[in-house]
Amino acid sequence: MEISIIIPTKNAEKYINNLIINLKNQTIKPKEIIVIDTNSKDKTKEICTQHKDVQFIHINDGEFDHGGTRNRAAKKASGDILIFMTQDAIPNNDKFIEELIKPLGKNNVVASYGRQLPSESSSELEKFARGFNYTNEDVIKSKDDIDKLGVKTFFFSNVCSAFIKEEFYKVGGFPEKTIMNEDMIIASKFIFNDKKTFYASKAEVIHSHNYTYIQQFKRNFDVGVVFADSGHYFVGIKSESEGVKFVKEAIRYLIKRNKVYLIPHLIIESGFKFIGYKLGSNYKKLPMKYVKKMSMHSFYFDKKDINKNKNKEEKEALADA
Repeated sequence: MEISIIIPTKNAEKYINNLIINLKNQTIKPKEIIVIDTNSKDKTKEICTQHKDVQFIHINDGEFDHGGTRNRAAKKASGDILIFMTQDAIPNNDKFIEELIKPLGKNNVVASYGRQLPSESSSELEKFARGFNYTNEDVIKSKDDIDKLGVKTFFFSNVCSAFIKEEFYKVGGFPEKTIMNEDMIIASKFIFNDKKTFYASKAEVIHSHNYTYIQQFKRNFDVGVVFADSGHYFVGIKSESEGVKFVKEAIRYLIKRNKVYLIPHLIIESGFKFIGYKLGSNYKKLPMKYVKKMSMHSFYFDKKDINKNKNKEEKEALADA
């Protein structure tokens, strides 16, 4: 099997050279690395073009779309397996690709995602969050797991993921014009089409964020928007219970490590997440100028405004005809 790796970038100078070198030094080497860059202002392009086996695609500001941009790069890929990475996810060892693709094609598994480990500089709560979402045990997920796992059945991450290309296109690739969570949406497509996804715990990357309260609010606002605009992919599935479970386990984690003083921080952060999610879920009832301020990806709503105006103009033109 031949492997194509796709990496969307934006001002990735800090990470991209290290990532490319790591990927080329894996036990299973990729056939090609495709970087699709959104008008970086730093040395991203210069670094990428120094690697002769890296294909560099430039797109303009305003063209980026979480699903659409990845689909655009996938059309250029010649491998039978597509691996998607984010620019700041660095393989933890040289068996990352080997472990990530190992389950594909077995037991009806068509897609896999890897384990994200926190960086040394991560906060205590970020370390817990990575361990909560990315355990040290493999998990195979199918339609049969919905009653037991709920929304976790569809948990999937494009930080590092792999797909059998033929199966990827059978479900139409990633959804386009979605604010985020294109990875969970494609996972739901597979699962509701009686396919399986796989969490490959031995496929490790270093990847974490130390978000502020406001950043957590904005990120979870956008998650709420996903469920408002793309809820048909998750019919009957509720996600709030997973948040309650996270808080309870985080409190136990902090007590066990004698970090009780961080519990107020956890409660405040969780409040920002919950309020953000609830507002995002109901964004259609809010004034658009505030919606854009609350979102981490405000360009999504700019595109919605453009499409709304186009539709209005088309209706007016038909009425005048």
